[in-house]
Amino acid sequence: MIYPPFLKENDLIGVTAPSAGLDEGHLPGYLRSLEHFHARGWQVTETANVRLPQLPSSSGPRRARELKALCEDRRVKMIWCAAGGDFLVEMLPEVDFAALAAHPKWVQGYSDPTGLLLPITTRLDIATIYGPNAGGFDMEHLHPSLKTSLDILSGNIPVQHSFERWQPVDAAPRPDGSYDLCRPVCWQTPCGPVRETGRLLGGCLDVIDILRGTGFIDVPGFVKRYESDGVIWYFDVFAMTAEQVFYVLWSMKQAGWFRTARAVLLGRVMFPGGMMLTYEQAVRRALGDLPLALEADIGHVKPCFTLINGALGRVTVENGRAELEMELS
Repeated sequence: MIYPPFLKENDLIGVTAPSAGLDEGHLPGYLRSLEHFHARGWQVTETANVRLPQLPSSSGPRRARELKALCEDRRVKMIWCAAGGDFLVEMLPEVDFAALAAHPKWVQGYSDPTGLLLPITTRLDIATIYGPNAGGFDMEHLHPSLKTSLDILSGNIPVQHSFERWQPVDAAPRPDGSYDLCRPVCWQTPCGPVRETGRLLGGCLDVIDILRGTGFIDVPGFVKRYESDGVIWYFDVFAMTAEQVFYVLWSMKQAGWFRTARAVLLGRVMFPGGMMLTYEQAVRRALGDLPLALEADIGHVKPCFTLINGALGRVTVENGRAELEMELS
């Protein structure tokens, strides 16, 4: 596994918009995020599509060109996705994966950027970061989860612990951008405590569903190359019903994606739904008694962990609490 160099003081970050550009409503939060990056001593450059207020930000070929420009710019030390959104997959036929392989850099984002992170990790063996987009640090005083994400980019990789409380989707936004943490966190372990080690791999399941069956992602190859380590899968579900989750996981299992799976972590669902199954029933129906944790601090529902695709993860979940350690080996 290739781990790109971490950021140092005065390093240059390249922000690009492989999904949505930033509209007037999101631009203030992005500018506040930049203040936190500058406070760390980092510099920022943007591709021209970042401040285009549209979804997607630009054409697929243009997004691929702007990504390549950041990749080949020796001054740029990491690439950050500006925002989530939709339609990132349109750029994949134009992405120069040879250039990405020749210039390994951290690429970070979450949600729709899953469509870029997983191809890079599963095809090129370059670790990527599933964590807040560049515009996601939009609060005056950063929540510890956001500080952790910045620490990881600096090469300080702490043990992450489950949080005490989480913010429901209907919570009213606060003027300073801080979270409204009004629900207690409790990771669920229906198959018993989870104590497993394996390569972390995952992202937004809604996007992984789109990638299945394409040549842009090579999960069978990844599973084979790291067979001795096994895989700890983590999934961030945005708006899939429990029934949809069942069908996607069932299909992935039939394709051999879970052949070396050590455990599955399912984050709190942003927009839950289902008529016949609960999410627990969906996962267990598809995957049997594989070690499982639900209601995890992963994904769209805040606060959440920052995860390194390709890193060796050690996860412990019991009595509603969780601990995750990541090792770069």
